[in-house]
Amino acid sequence: MSVMTPTRVDKIPVLRLPEADRVAATEYQRYLDQIRTLRPNDWDKATDCTRWTVHDLVAHTVGQTEGFASLRENARQFRLGAKVQREIGAPYPVDGINEVQVRDRRDWTPQQLIDAYAAAIPAALRFRRRLPWPLRAIPVPFAPPQIPTKPLDYIMHPVITRDVWMHRIYVWRATGAPLELTPEHDGRIVADLVREWSTTHNDPFDLLLTGPAGGHFVCGVGERLEMDAAEFWRILSGRGNGDGLLAHPFPL
Repeated sequence: MSVMTPTRVDKIPVLRLPEADRVAATEYQRYLDQIRTLRPNDWDKATDCTRWTVHDLVAHTVGQTEGFASLRENARQFRLGAKVQREIGAPYPVDGINEVQVRDRRDWTPQQLIDAYAAAIPAALRFRRRLPWPLRAIPVPFAPPQIPTKPLDYIMHPVITRDVWMHRIYVWRATGAPLELTPEHDGRIVADLVREWSTTHNDPFDLLLTGPAGGHFVCGVGERLEMDAAEFWRILSGRGNGDGLLAHPFPL
């Protein structure tokens, strides 16, 4: 059995354009391929996202993608999201926007969601790729204290890609739908996540994430932890509990 060579986290390159664009395109397609396999009885199943069924989760992803495909739709979601955030007592603006996306599409059929998602992907990729650099620098509040205000470019790449990736895992957990994971694509997303997560706390670690998306990562000399890569990020994203290294949350 081959031994995985540890990677120092400070040697992991930041995921930036043009590589980030290729990763985003692949992730959109894998999510689309996955939801196309869902059975009629899958859509009402509960997910790791509190209060969301599979239908709600996909509706959010469709709304998010349509928001990046159209500036008008994006502005509408932001405008309504502020009101809904107050209505539901959510801590972050994005929570209100997410709720708008779900409510708008609550009565859509699964096929309508799938078709709308497929149609929005090309325009969303163009928007994320071509957003002028002055606009990319606009500061956006994200999720303090782990991740405080960040430039809009951070939302474009890598946050949205990470969000779709994690939702693909939630759909798999809820339904057993195919989950395609490869070292080249998913392993790159995970490595970038580990790199950034390591900057949000001061604990050294020896982290062995298993599975096709995994890797062996080290930061100083510290606690050894071995577990499945997808489960590691599920817990850190707030969908599970843990101690030690797992007590350092990381909003995706």
